[in-house]
Amino acid sequence: MENILIVPGLYGSGLQHWQSWFEHKVRNCVRVEQPDWDNPILSEWVNTFNRYMEQVQGRIWIVAHSFGCLTTMAAAQQYTNRIAGAMLVAPANPERFNSDGFQESIFYISAQRSLTLKLPQHYPQFPTLVIASTNDPWMPLEQAKKWAERWESGFINAGAVGHINIASGHGPWLEGLEYFQRFKAAQQYIVRGDIVF
Repeated sequence: MENILIVPGLYGSGLQHWQSWFEHKVRNCVRVEQPDWDNPILSEWVNTFNRYMEQVQGRIWIVAHSFGCLTTMAAAQQYTNRIAGAMLVAPANPERFNSDGFQESIFYISAQRSLTLKLPQHYPQFPTLVIASTNDPWMPLEQAKKWAERWESGFINAGAVGHINIASGHGPWLEGLEYFQRFKAAQQYIVRGDIVF
């Protein structure tokens, strides 16, 4: 049995968000509900993620957005035998956060103080697909590419589509659903990050 874990980011994903739309389009979806969507404390969000991983049975596909991508990658190393793959949409920049949460007035925090070193620095032992935007205010495209290279992820440049959220017009997101379906179907062709579409 396979299930899909929806992992929203900062402020959650409202009813109009594409992640909510995904839940109604794809079978066996479970949404991670953080106790405080306004305060992205990585350790707390990881603890919540872990509880869901322990509750959901079977192999799990992950569909994460923004800070949910950081949460997923920080937590997932202990579940590599259960994670079938993770689609990471518009990852947030770990340099904008530290252990106390989002640092709104600071655009860059050093690697030693930010969440950078809390994330895998190499292939995470399960396939990933990073989808990024050329004008995402939360992560420069080139930096998203570097993380994708580090994780040996498939990578899609979705164009100038903002943060791929409600504000950028991503309610029903048929293209994203197609990316996910093709990502799942392509696993038999993946060789360490080379994804065939």
